[in-house]
Amino acid sequence: MTDRSLILGLSAIAMAIGFNLPYANLVAIYDYPDILRRPAAEALSRFADGGAPLILTWHAFAWAALLLVPLSIALALTPANRSTSDRLALFAAITGALSGVAQAIGLWRWVFVIPGLAQRHATGDATAKAAAEGVFDILNTWGGVAIGEHLGQWLLVFFVLALSALQWRQAKRLTGGIGFATAITIGIGTAEGLAIALGRNGDLFSLFTIAGFLGLSLWLILIGLHLLGALRHRAAA
Repeated sequence: MTDRSLILGLSAIAMAIGFNLPYANLVAIYDYPDILRRPAAEALSRFADGGAPLILTWHAFAWAALLLVPLSIALALTPANRSTSDRLALFAAITGALSGVAQAIGLWRWVFVIPGLAQRHATGDATAKAAAEGVFDILNTWGGVAIGEHLGQWLLVFFVLALSALQWRQAKRLTGGIGFATAITIGIGTAEGLAIALGRNGDLFSLFTIAGFLGLSLWLILIGLHLLGALRHRAAA
């Protein structure tokens, strides 16, 4: 149990940090996520200019999302959580794992599909460019907004809510409270895609998404520190 708590605590902290590293790099080299709200021609041209470093950054970002699968299962199915509520623990494990898969699928379009589109857009004639832009918009709407962001993030909301409910029942008020706030904030942020589909401006909702993922990072770090603190307490005893 001691080794498991150590690994789990360090993994939670590593996820909080590791998920933000490729994101920060994408902000710096690709103006993400603002680039997604600009014309497809600009996004494809910037992508082609980014070359291998940009593709590898997207690859790292997708793997960071996929690593949520084992982490969420491990965080949810601890003996303490299962004794508190086996159903809530199982629900958290399932939704967390599915969220990681959905978000990774959405992100991997940037690794395996978008590079070909960017190449065709850079070298093709006007007809080829228009076709690439049309496909790019469809991929972003379906693979990005629908699967990665809407479905993936709602599953993430359910995971955080379930795990936070377990923490609250265990009198872990700080992590539980931050988890609840994080889930609500990310949930509000998912309305961005729906607002765009309805022809409305979704910029305000995007701010909630950013705030929500910052809260998620803090929540994971606190969970990790709690696990490491409990481990030190047991060792001292």
